[in-house]
Amino acid sequence: MRDDDDSATTSGERGQHAVTTPTDWIRRLDLLPHPEGGYYRETYRASERIAKDHLPPRFGGERSLSTAIYFLLVGDQVSCLHRIKSDEVWHFYTGTPLELFVIADDGRLTTHRLGPDGPFQALVPAGSWYGAAPSDGTGWALVGGTVAPGFDFADFELGDRTVLLRAFPQHRALVERLTR
Repeated sequence: MRDDDDSATTSGERGQHAVTTPTDWIRRLDLLPHPEGGYYRETYRASERIAKDHLPPRFGGERSLSTAIYFLLVGDQVSCLHRIKSDEVWHFYTGTPLELFVIADDGRLTTHRLGPDGPFQALVPAGSWYGAAPSDGTGWALVGGTVAPGFDFADFELGDRTVLLRAFPQHRALVERLTR
């Protein structure tokens, strides 16, 4: 987190204002719009790298050991269905419960409800299609994602509605909700 901005801080941090709204979090954490929806900022990228020769063939080049981001969804915003080539662990930080939808290659759907009453983490296995939304469609959720091997946009695939509906017709409502 930035130490040079005292305009909004978390409760107890430097005795200033509590961060209580999505706008406060966007400003405090310097979040930017994400291509899949919502807001994000990378907070960590390991300086050590894994050579391409030591990674599974699905990776096109070397990668950082790990990366981490903050991610915020507000109201009816969604994280559109997408997939990456690495495992990702989602972490709940604050806000209203968030539903994280994971579709495995075999079509099995798992819904994780991350929230203030727990659980606070969920795993998305590499190659799975996944997306998320605040559970009530009106609240907001600040979460994080840790990816290993580290995230690279070369590994990011945003879901195509037509292709996903063909692959997973049993999840039509979800695919239509979480694609553009």
